[in-house]
Amino acid sequence: MIERRIRTELTELIDAVPAVVLIGPRQVGKTTLALDLAESRPSVYLDLESDADRARLSEPELYLAGHENELVILDEVHRLPDLFQTLRGLIDTGRRKGLRTGRFLLLGSASLDLLRQSGESLAGRTAHLEMHPLDGREVPADDLQRLWLRGGFPDSLLARDDRTSLRWRQDFIRTYLERDIPQLGPRIAAETLRRFWTMLAHHQSGLLNAAELSRSLGVDGKTVAAYLDLMVDLLLVRRLEPWHANSGKRLVKSPRVYVRDSGVVHALLGLATADELLGHPVAGASYEGFIIETLIAASPPGTAANFYRTAAGAEIDLVLTLPGGGVWAIEIKRSLAPKPERGFYQACEDIAPLRRVVVYPGTEPFPLRHGVEAMPLQHAADALASA
Repeated sequence: MIERRIRTELTELIDAVPAVVLIGPRQVGKTTLALDLAESRPSVYLDLESDADRARLSEPELYLAGHENELVILDEVHRLPDLFQTLRGLIDTGRRKGLRTGRFLLLGSASLDLLRQSGESLAGRTAHLEMHPLDGREVPADDLQRLWLRGGFPDSLLARDDRTSLRWRQDFIRTYLERDIPQLGPRIAAETLRRFWTMLAHHQSGLLNAAELSRSLGVDGKTVAAYLDLMVDLLLVRRLEPWHANSGKRLVKSPRVYVRDSGVVHALLGLATADELLGHPVAGASYEGFIIETLIAASPPGTAANFYRTAAGAEIDLVLTLPGGGVWAIEIKRSLAPKPERGFYQACEDIAPLRRVVVYPGTEPFPLRHGVEAMPLQHAADALASA
């Protein structure tokens, strides 16, 4: 089992609040992590996709009250939305008995419905934590190329070869489209949503052009917006908003859109091997998205992520505003001899960042002119994590 960095944070939250909601895409490793934690304390695990486990909760208050001294792990909890009110009562009853932490760990495929249900029913009683696919800080430096190609879903990354990994990701996409998304509520034709997802992969890192997408899909702009909202809510797509400030510059207002897992990008485009990827026009944009996901995951909680672009061409790939207000300007280059473009230096003059970093695929950091630092991905991520 790959050691996940989120494990420490999850353990701390379980020991601090009555209930923790752990959300993330399917197959990201939530269940594996929860079962691993269960071995360290008295626990009971219920999979709410199982008819047998759902039957055990036919009288949820009676069943769960019998396990008040254990950590109750409820997997795919959004399958029983009415359960949240019962959990609220049990948590309040337990508090009066002195049972204030470590009662429930709720796992679910990310959706706004799950957050809304737990937020309304368990306000003040729960903490939320988002689990991402594996990122560049969770694998050795020698494995970064494979991580970029195959993506961060553990079964994909650890497959015996690239073709097997591609088949896993293609099955993952098919299952999401044909089973998981319909079960979450939206009734969208699987083929239509596949086309939309594939179009986003072709336009990886591009500015959102809803009119172009709606014309290609034969739907209206509101429908495209609904599709995009759904993919963002499921943590499958990132909508990176532009950075705004009173700088007096004409700034781009459209967000950039990324399919969050690089392996899913490549599967949607049918790219199985490193040679196929490096020969495809999406390679640069895919690498940019891969780096961005690792850096955002490494950033301190509460960090705001944006990009910066003016009508005149000044541009920064990633602008991170840390909780204390410090701004990092990050440029991403897929070259061993990284050279920031003039637009990056102009943009840095506009926003006056605390640090100016170029992330590149080398092995050691070194200085560039005008206070810019060239850093390997893992160096940059570690610097952000300790910022």
